[in-house]
Amino acid sequence: MPSEEKYREAVEKLDGIIARIENEDIDVDELALRVKEAVNLIKVCKAKIDKAELQVKQVVEDFAKESKESGQ
Repeated sequence: MPSEEKYREAVEKLDGIIARIENEDIDVDELALRVKEAVNLIKVCKAKIDKAELQVKQVVEDFAKESKESGQ
């Protein structure tokens, strides 16, 4: 899996894995591999969400600082 996987792509892959598991459309031998893949996809999604959250916080902090400095 590429380290720069897009969030949406990771979620779509995860949805596909979950659907196959829920529909029991998966072989027992493949189950462990799909669960491992799902865990990796969840890690990718969580890292992207965490990064976005930090970026949003920084933007808000910068805006608040600029507003305070300009007297608004």
